[in-house]
Amino acid sequence: MADSPCCPPLADGPMSSEQAVDLATVFKALADPVRLRILSALIAADGQICACDFVAVAAKSQPTVSHHLRVLREAGLIESERRGTWVWYAVVPARLADVLRTLAVDGAMDIARVHASP
Repeated sequence: MADSPCCPPLADGPMSSEQAVDLATVFKALADPVRLRILSALIAADGQICACDFVAVAAKSQPTVSHHLRVLREAGLIESERRGTWVWYAVVPARLADVLRTLAVDGAMDIARVHASP
């Protein structure tokens, strides 16, 4: 899943079933406020964050934080590295770039304006 590019840009035409499942997994991972906070903290850190620090970031218990980290990791958005007792997390920049590239639509703002006008 995270080892290959996610999906072609949506404007290129219909995606395959496998690509749709992969992209839906990413959207599901991003569709939770706690996971968005965790991901934004990782992006802002521009490096790695220890799992122990996410309890404060997410304002949730350690088991809940572990669940959210697992969902983000399974979606390929973050990766982990064990160092002794602690696990350190980082964003997978290539995966985020793939997702953004998939959503890139030439003239997206023009399309949005046309559909938003009465």
